[in-house]
Amino acid sequence: MPRKALAVVSGVLMFAGIGAAAGAASAASAGSAAVAGPTLSVGLTAGRHAISRDIYGMNFAPARLESQLKLPVVRWGGNATTRYNYLLDTANHASDWYFENIPNTVKNPAVLPNGSTADQFIGRNQRDGADSIITVPLIGWTPQSRAQACGFSVAKYGAQQSTDPYDSDCGNGVNTSGQYITGNNPADTSRRAGASFVAKWVGYLDSKYGGAAAGGVRFYQLDNEPDIWFATHRDVHPAGATYSEMLSKTEKVAAAIKATDPAAQTIGPSGWGWSSLFYSGSDQQYCASHSCGSVPPDAARHGGVPFAAWYLRELRAYQQQTGVRLLDYFDNHWYPQEANVDTEADDPATQALRLRSTRMLWDPHYVDQSWINQPVMAIPRMKQLVAQNYPGTKVAITEYNFGALDKIDGGLAEADVLGIFGREGLDLATLWGPPAFSDPGAFAFRMYLDYDGRGSAFGDTSVRAVSSAQTTLAIYAAQRGSDGALTAIVINKTHHALASPLAVTGLAASATAQVFQYGQADPTAIVHLPAQAFHNGSATVTFPAYSITEFVVPASGLAAAVAHLPRATSAAAASVPVPAARPGPADGFLRATGFDGRRVAGGWNPKAWDPPAVRPAWAHQATVN
Repeated sequence: MPRKALAVVSGVLMFAGIGAAAGAASAASAGSAAVAGPTLSVGLTAGRHAISRDIYGMNFAPARLESQLKLPVVRWGGNATTRYNYLLDTANHASDWYFENIPNTVKNPAVLPNGSTADQFIGRNQRDGADSIITVPLIGWTPQSRAQACGFSVAKYGAQQSTDPYDSDCGNGVNTSGQYITGNNPADTSRRAGASFVAKWVGYLDSKYGGAAAGGVRFYQLDNEPDIWFATHRDVHPAGATYSEMLSKTEKVAAAIKATDPAAQTIGPSGWGWSSLFYSGSDQQYCASHSCGSVPPDAARHGGVPFAAWYLRELRAYQQQTGVRLLDYFDNHWYPQEANVDTEADDPATQALRLRSTRMLWDPHYVDQSWINQPVMAIPRMKQLVAQNYPGTKVAITEYNFGALDKIDGGLAEADVLGIFGREGLDLATLWGPPAFSDPGAFAFRMYLDYDGRGSAFGDTSVRAVSSAQTTLAIYAAQRGSDGALTAIVINKTHHALASPLAVTGLAASATAQVFQYGQADPTAIVHLPAQAFHNGSATVTFPAYSITEFVVPASGLAAAVAHLPRATSAAAASVPVPAARPGPADGFLRATGFDGRRVAGGWNPKAWDPPAVRPAWAHQATVN
């Protein structure tokens, strides 16, 4: 699907106190009368489970934002990391950029791997207190030298439909008749790299930064979207990965990681989206061009069991046989498949669709308004797969983006997503294409990690929070373990100010909440509003149009029985039952990505790419990352 990372922009975060207003209701949009809103309720003793701080992560976070927010985890991921050679500080950019090996610019290449961009990435994260997710190759190939090279040389393979504007010898692998070039030599760019290559890299990182238990690299990701190598890395892996290939490579590489650093945590299989739960890469490739029926060929060879269930089941059997857990986090990438949602499109219809599309993460009543055309329930579905096939495995989403992070509606959607992650008990998440420092998407993170500019954060024990219309006025609540305070976030997704009754079970007879607010009224600041009074646990509050409001009730404002409840350590309780699902149309991958093998990314210069600072600014990319 098209993705566009945002450029890094400087900005100033302001937290303004308002002294003369008459309460939170006074912040309603000027000139717009409030209408009756949904009823809201919070219960401090119900639904208590731990919220993992690791859900507030990003991919290639901008340095200033990472430092200010004290992000818990930052990921080194994407297509270019599949074939990154740490010894040479060189990556193959695959279909993103003409299948080219492009060496990164470093001060002293003679001392590599010391000082590589991966080293700089890890070193910065370590200084900022963020854990690193490092993607390691399962694909079996890595650049063979620091020399720039391309997978489909025009001189060697003939004229092609598109060539790199910076190097006319590098083509897109499609000849002028529109046919894929086949039979190319992977050695044009790459050499073999198996489990021993990964083990040596992990050993090098352990020696330089300490092992996972000593503050070094905590997470290793088992490649990136391997089920679509046949598209993104077809110069070296033109055939879709099978069930058996994925299991074999996972066992070898993950075992090498665990043998080198037993405390390291592994993440996989990191498929690209909905179809990844059902189809191997081999079946996705086959079904994109054939009528494959209800059980495609590779699945048929494995008893008709959908890929993700089979993969988890086999890794559980491996642990039962060897005593070694090879997979710590079951990961899948989730992007909204509705038209234009994860782009920069921001017309009124797209705004409305973006704000309701977050329901695909959890809602059994939301039929995805895309080619999927059924309830997705991404997080409950993944948790169910784990519970049924490999209990004890955590659940991650290492790529997601609901679009328009530089617009208010994109910021509201991101705040909604972060609330859903905590309520649904996701264990780890990293946003793809992070926002600039002053973007609304950055303020969404601040509402959870630094709402007052002094590092104060949303609570770490989720408690029950209910809206009678969650899709209109969403609410999330949590108690903070450090001081017992109750925090609650309310997101008004409408263009109207909404006056809603808010009832909180567990407050003292008279309680007062601090109020922090962000929204379209002032997209440059989180505003500290006058305190909100609650009488016998109740108040009526007006929430401005397109806004995020956070209430913070100190432990002194809570009833004695709940003021100092211990921080929850248990995982989220089972969600509602997850309905059976269909894989979707056979050409779901093509519909989702627009990938026809004849286009590559455009609009950014990879020779100027600086991975530790920011991902490149994509322009209508035709592949997934």
